[in-house]
Amino acid sequence: MFGLVGGLGIFLLGMKNMSDGMQAVAGASLRRLISIVTNNRLMATVVGIIVTCVVQSSSITTVMVVGFVNSGVMQLSQAIGVIMGANVGTTITGWILVLKIGKYGLPLLGAAAFVFLFAKRDRWRYWAMAVMGMGMVFFGLELMKDACAIIKDTPAFEQAFQRVSADNYLGVLKCAIAGCLLTTLVQSSSATLGITISLATQGVISYETAAALVLGENVGTTITAFLASLGTTTNARRTAYFHIIFNLFGVFWITLIFHWYIDLIQVIVPGDVKQAVVIDGESTFPQTTAAIAATHTVFNVVNMLIFLPFVPLFVRLLNHIVPAKNFKEKPHLTDLDIRMLETPLLAIEQSRTEIQKMGVSCAKMMTWLQTLREQDDPDKALADKLVRREQLLDSMQDEIAVFVTDLLANEVTHAVASEARQQIRIADEYESISDYILNMDKFDRRLRRNGHRFTPGQRRDLVELHQHACDYLDAVNEGLAQSNKNVLTSTETMLRRLKSEIKQLRKKHLEDLSSGEIPPLVSVAYLAVLNAYSRVRDHAENIAEAVALI
Repeated sequence: MFGLVGGLGIFLLGMKNMSDGMQAVAGASLRRLISIVTNNRLMATVVGIIVTCVVQSSSITTVMVVGFVNSGVMQLSQAIGVIMGANVGTTITGWILVLKIGKYGLPLLGAAAFVFLFAKRDRWRYWAMAVMGMGMVFFGLELMKDACAIIKDTPAFEQAFQRVSADNYLGVLKCAIAGCLLTTLVQSSSATLGITISLATQGVISYETAAALVLGENVGTTITAFLASLGTTTNARRTAYFHIIFNLFGVFWITLIFHWYIDLIQVIVPGDVKQAVVIDGESTFPQTTAAIAATHTVFNVVNMLIFLPFVPLFVRLLNHIVPAKNFKEKPHLTDLDIRMLETPLLAIEQSRTEIQKMGVSCAKMMTWLQTLREQDDPDKALADKLVRREQLLDSMQDEIAVFVTDLLANEVTHAVASEARQQIRIADEYESISDYILNMDKFDRRLRRNGHRFTPGQRRDLVELHQHACDYLDAVNEGLAQSNKNVLTSTETMLRRLKSEIKQLRKKHLEDLSSGEIPPLVSVAYLAVLNAYSRVRDHAENIAEAVALI
């Protein structure tokens, strides 16, 4: 038992290292992949397969999808396609274990560890982490196989395993339930697959029993997404429920034709699963590994092909099973989801999307400000809306800061850490811009309360200045949206024009003061507004600098 538990622990740690290493190496590609998921169910399925092959865990992919749906980044129909793909992608674990390099697990781990410890470039270190993880997977599997060989020679254990046998339909269901419970307990279908392969190759259980256990493991893995969906929006719960329905339905139909199915697999996969090979005086069944991997893959591919044409039907069914609520479901102002923190490269993309929303909000506030300033009797509803939007941006900045700080507390690459720090800076700059926009409206309202307005000439000058400030802010926002590292250079002309214009307007105003026609309150308010525009320009420039560093 110690050998089995220790081997399982090393196996799980290896899977995590392999996943983290692959995510770090393929981070940029993963972000691009997620962004191309469309309502095309076939494309969504392909993305699900590729992402799961990279992250080496269907649980990570499905939890990530639940998070995306919960935050509104992904639609239910898109999520369904990705989840079906994830079920196929997770079968790659079985084929990795088919590679006959179990005895090379330790040397692989050792060699990769040296690269990990002494390599200076991040990319090499994360490649080494992935290879180190693979070495641990094979070493853990060898430990589990050795433990299972001892179990085979222990009568009490052997009798216990003989009670679970896929000899008939009831036996198949029992095995499937056992596989489901084991996966629910371990929270990893890859780990239970490793245990199943270890038991089968040592002859503790038959290939048929192993195949039935693997089918149950497909259902057990749905618990992770289900737990992740608790307390989320309606659509996120629908996504988790689809994962359960998809796997339950698949296991139901495959158990009805189970014995014909495993006969087909034995025809497809070369080698006799019952052929024993004696190694160090112990009988092993090495052909079962490939047969189990094929059982897992063929089942998930066929199940995906059955479901693929009926995605719209399942969307309607899920809408019926989990009806929409008659109020807006949003526990936070932002769409940030802590479930994303498990996949830093996608979490940083989500926070980036929220920061872009802050930029759009600032641009809207600039438009509302000009509208209010031009009205003889300012619209109170619009003025209140401006105040609420500034308060919302304050809260958004707080939520983004907490999310990104939590992200930085995890082990992330230098690239992600650098982008995270710049995101905190950009969120702060946008919040500061919103403060100055609101202040400009306050200056105008204070003048009106005291029976004053800016002079017609000042209003004309401010309209032109305001438009140039809006153009500059829009250009910076666009640079952030497109991740344009040259945004600082490309907007330099607009920046210089703004600086010069504010300087000229200030100088012109000071010259006009000598006429004595401008009331002191108007003079103070006008200079304060020019200063506010100067600060908006400075904060927008800081955002452009941060974008250039990402």
